Amino acid sequence: MPYIAKEDRVPLDPLIDRLAEAIVERAEQAGPEAAFAGLLNYSVTRLALKIIMLEFGKMRYWIIATVTGALKNVSDEFYRRVGIPYEDAQIEKSGDVDLYQEFDKQIALMRQ
Repeated sequence: MPYIAKEDRVPLDPLIDRLAEAIVERAEQAGPEAAFAGLLNYSVTRLALKIIMLEFGKMRYWIIATVTGALKNVSDEFYRRVGIPYEDAQIEKSGDVDLYQEFDKQIALMRQ
């Protein structure tokens, strides 16, 4: 969960901001709009690996499971907070996919 104590954020935020600025700068130099995705992926991967190296010095299964869980939680929370509201706004703007309504009806009947 990203909701850490405010005092833990203070030393991290300026470093994260600088990394974000560097990623954006490199992405702009690369050209295509989605270039930042590879840079973000690399940065998150290297950050996780560096923390593991500094903290534990070697890889263990429980570390893999813990990091995988943390990254999954990041993805899930990002989608919950940003993706879902964005998708809902697009449904309101452009209309829903008609077949979802058919499945909604089937699911509603299962609840009866």
